[in-house]
Amino acid sequence: MAGKRIGRWTCARRVVQIAVALLFFVPLIVAGWGIAGFGLGAPEEPVSTPSDFAWWGSLSSSNLFGVNLLDPLATLQVAAAAKTLAFAGLAWALPVLIVYGLVRGRAFCGWACPVNLLCEVLDWLRGKLHIKVRDRAVPRRAKVVLAVAVLVLSAICSAPVFEFVNPVSAVNKAVLFGSFAGVFTLAAIAVSELFWARRVWCRALCPLGGMYEVLGCVGFASVKIDHDACVQCGACQAACLCDPEILDAALAGEADRVAAGDCMLCGKCVDACPHAALRIGIAAPTHPTL
Repeated sequence: MAGKRIGRWTCARRVVQIAVALLFFVPLIVAGWGIAGFGLGAPEEPVSTPSDFAWWGSLSSSNLFGVNLLDPLATLQVAAAAKTLAFAGLAWALPVLIVYGLVRGRAFCGWACPVNLLCEVLDWLRGKLHIKVRDRAVPRRAKVVLAVAVLVLSAICSAPVFEFVNPVSAVNKAVLFGSFAGVFTLAAIAVSELFWARRVWCRALCPLGGMYEVLGCVGFASVKIDHDACVQCGACQAACLCDPEILDAALAGEADRVAAGDCMLCGKCVDACPHAALRIGIAAPTHPTL
């Protein structure tokens, strides 16, 4: 039997995911940085990547062509820890908020986050090994509560608590600083994905995903549905990386698009639809919902 065809949105997303992952590793490799400070064989002594490249850093904190960029959740954690909003990091997080606010917040999760890419690989591996796990072990909105809890704990502990275990920039931090806390988080995610529940981290436990879910309520890009072409086959729900329930209103004819802020705009449902009833397009946000 022939394998399933990979759709154009999935192909495009793979290219972007890999490009984003490589983007932050090129300066490190060329400069000779390595895991825990051991060089990769470029110069004998590591050089300062910021001074030699137009981009450097990680998805948590980076510099792109002279513009400082900060992860909004990390920025809010620092503000909560410092108990003040008067610091430059707020301005550095603003471009990120504007871009994802205009598109759709969780597009970051679908198109840029390396953890989502890892979880998709684990989805494939679990299928090959015929491992059965629960589809929904934790309510998807739990991550919004966890995002709030992270900010509260940061204020109480006077430290950005999630950044110590953040798996999103784990590999970069391991290369730059020899800090493996986030790598251990990645390992825990891998184990839970393989043996506990499908996509439990991305769907329900990631505080960063929780923040972007709230931001996603105002995005202009959406998965739109042609109700005349839809035959209610369920292929889109089976393919959804977020949670099949976010498609319920559109499939029931109550909406002409997927309005939930949880949508990652990954295009999996569009690629999976055998009748071309779904497409990604622009629609003004109405009746925002998580």
